[in-house]
Amino acid sequence: MEFRKIQMFVEVVRQQGFSRAAKVMFSTQSTISKAVRQLENELDAPLLDRNARGIVMTPSGEVVYRRGLRLLAEQGDMERELEELQGLAKGSLVLGLPPIGASTLFAPVFAEYRKRFPGIDIRLVEHGSAELEEQLLAGQVELAASLLPVAEDFEWLPIRCEPLVALLSWDYPQAARGSIRLEDLREVPFILFEDGFALNRIILEACRRSGFEPAVITKSSQIDFICKLAGAGLGAAFLPRVVAEQRTSGEVGLVEVEDPHTAWDMAVIWRRGAYRSRAAQAWLDVVRDLYGGPAAG
Repeated sequence: MEFRKIQMFVEVVRQQGFSRAAKVMFSTQSTISKAVRQLENELDAPLLDRNARGIVMTPSGEVVYRRGLRLLAEQGDMERELEELQGLAKGSLVLGLPPIGASTLFAPVFAEYRKRFPGIDIRLVEHGSAELEEQLLAGQVELAASLLPVAEDFEWLPIRCEPLVALLSWDYPQAARGSIRLEDLREVPFILFEDGFALNRIILEACRRSGFEPAVITKSSQIDFICKLAGAGLGAAFLPRVVAEQRTSGEVGLVEVEDPHTAWDMAVIWRRGAYRSRAAQAWLDVVRDLYGGPAAG
């Protein structure tokens, strides 16, 4: 059984499609499909339900996916441990950052890290928190930034907790208020980030606790575009206050969200029990030096 075939199958499941998996693995859709078929033949078990809509794993597929994630993670740990023999004079760190708040919180960390360890190559992966957590479990990134709380699969180092604010054009009377509850926006369309952003989960869960499902008018992964849509009066957008203040200039009202459990609580996370390279530990030390706080988990 070839490790590459398992890797391809895992990526098909993670990307929810053969064509998207092919792009991620710099391969072709036919090559990916053939590899999954060969893996099924070798295991003498179907891994995907091809009669279902979308990518649906069979019970055997779930076993292979779960074990495959562990194999990929172990491979990443092995490569990092071997790299340790070179010390911090050279090496690499694969770091996952979400688009929201990364420049504000992590640009100073990058600068200080580069000053201390100029020989370390930082490979940056940018996705929403949900996707980054999947990549952590698969060993494709060593550290990532995500919003708390996170699953028990991870340990973390807290960085910064900011209140969430609603961005509302001045056409909405709620824009002039100092604070607001999400239920006060029940009749206002929502402008959210794309699926996979942890901020969406926080907002939607808070709305459901308040007894309503918001009308989502559109989704985007672009912060500036979302701010412009809110400024044009299309609906309410949401950002941590520190990011909203940097991205807006008075064209919208910034109204603090009062609902419990809606704070933007950012942390650096890593897979629980994973081998942590010296380059990764050095990154955590820089984060701790700049933002304080002991590691938790």
